[in-house]
Amino acid sequence: GVLGSGDFARSLAIRLVCSGFKVVVGSRNPKRKASLFPAAAEVTFQAEAAKKADVIFVAIFREHYSTLCDLADVLAGKILVDVSNNTEVNHHKESNAEYLASLFPACTVVKGFNVISAWTLQSGARDGNKQVLICSNNQEAKRTVAEIAQVMGFTPVDMGCMSSACEIENIPLRLLPAWKIPISLALGLFLCFFTYNLIRQVIHPYIREQKNKLYKIPIEVVNTTLPCVSYVMLSLVYLPGVLAACSQLYYGTKYRRFPDWLDQWLQHRKQIGLLSFFCAALHAVYSLCLPMRRSHRYLLIETAIKQAVEKKMTIWVEEEVWRMEIYISVGIIALGLLSLLAITSLPSIANSLNWREFSFIQ
Repeated sequence: GVLGSGDFARSLAIRLVCSGFKVVVGSRNPKRKASLFPAAAEVTFQAEAAKKADVIFVAIFREHYSTLCDLADVLAGKILVDVSNNTEVNHHKESNAEYLASLFPACTVVKGFNVISAWTLQSGARDGNKQVLICSNNQEAKRTVAEIAQVMGFTPVDMGCMSSACEIENIPLRLLPAWKIPISLALGLFLCFFTYNLIRQVIHPYIREQKNKLYKIPIEVVNTTLPCVSYVMLSLVYLPGVLAACSQLYYGTKYRRFPDWLDQWLQHRKQIGLLSFFCAALHAVYSLCLPMRRSHRYLLIETAIKQAVEKKMTIWVEEEVWRMEIYISVGIIALGLLSLLAITSLPSIANSLNWREFSFIQ
């Protein structure tokens, strides 16, 4: 059973029908909403739907839970699956699932499917996250909902008792929690190197020689800054491992807990490494775009004019040519190796490697 007729309820009904379940949808306006649901799903009033179903997905907002109180007798003994989310982290003192359980003490409430989007439900487990986080105080009810999730093509994850519902409801609301420190670090490094390069390439020539080189800021200064940030970030990936090894050697044991700052640093290594790769990739793109600038074309024309005035037949310098060829070649190889490191840090790739293979790549 599905109580509700919104986007999530419709997507849930579609996925349940496609997975072979008999679905009944409860709505306050069944005639108007029937056309939105698959023909195989029965759309009726909420009371009728509650009577016909043993497992009922409550796909309505927390503010509307009280409207179901009239169905308390019909819902008694049923399994209610709370799929709701909040608009803010820890918006209420108690989780939505706990609040639903307090309104219907005769029912067994299970928290689940809130981390799955309506789009993922419609397209199946091919797109988006396959994990469905489930928690409840009743083991049998959890097992029933987990079996439904498996048949739908998802991977159920038991998160324990109902006290975990608050944590599960906060997961979709967190914006890149593991990335805040690495992104702040990358932005701080970028600002420092950008300021240094701005002074060196733009401000200093203007003060000493009255040369206006402000045009360098969008491309050249940024392009000089990106590799600096990239290699510092890459060094910060491996430095905490060295410090951790030194700590273990110093104390003569690997079971002593690391300091909190080092522990946090170790946990953010993957994000720092991916940001390093991002900066390196941007540097490669910026470098490819250097000859496309209008300023570069003007400088080429000026050089050609000077060469013609001085009646020089060639300005070929063998040493500089070889230096640049090798420089670019090594840069391409370095970016390729960094790409390999970045790809193998992704969970889907890392899970397919054993520890020896992963260590070999590192």
